[in-house]
Amino acid sequence: MTSWTAVLAVVLAYAIGSLSFAVLVSRLMGLADPRTYGSGNPGATNVLRSGSKAAAALTLLLDAAKGWLPVWGVARWGAAWGLGEGVVAAVGLAAFLGHLFPVFFRFRGGKGVATAAGVLLALQPWLGLLVIGTWIAVALTTRYSSLAAIVAAVAAPLLYGLLDGTLWDARGPLGFTVAAMTLLLLWRHAGNIQRLLAGQESRIGQRKGAASPPGPRH
Repeated sequence: MTSWTAVLAVVLAYAIGSLSFAVLVSRLMGLADPRTYGSGNPGATNVLRSGSKAAAALTLLLDAAKGWLPVWGVARWGAAWGLGEGVVAAVGLAAFLGHLFPVFFRFRGGKGVATAAGVLLALQPWLGLLVIGTWIAVALTTRYSSLAAIVAAVAAPLLYGLLDGTLWDARGPLGFTVAAMTLLLLWRHAGNIQRLLAGQESRIGQRKGAASPPGPRH
């Protein structure tokens, strides 16, 4: 029974993660499909390039919620079904993978920043808040969403290990999920890293297809 409930929890988490809210919100609000402009990424930052801040904010909240909800639900009620910490961690990773490779959208998903934040908030709220704070600080300073995501992704496993025994007690399964999401986030941002190094990355709020001019050469 426990094995079947664990599999069901993971599959449901993946299905929830597969809801591409960038596409769904854009359709609902009469906007262009975010996969057809800008970076082509179905995420809140690209939806912002449509000019609708409301659509971008709603996408951000819903993408985070779909990472938070499955993890919180299993952590809250899973014990009664024999679901332990390992299943909680697996559910978080499944929701994140659903966003990256959504079964309902031909496996063409986003980069997973907001969904990863939601997963972290549910796995360990203090870690989630610290990582989100890191993202905000870098984004406000540089106005590069991608750079903020990269720095926050790298910070997540470092903070999880460094603050072990203070704000939380680090656990192996949760640490694996945090590390796996970091590696996948860096992989999904490989193109952004190249554009950042070339000075061609778009800044937050730039319109469709726009990019920052290359910086000075040294």
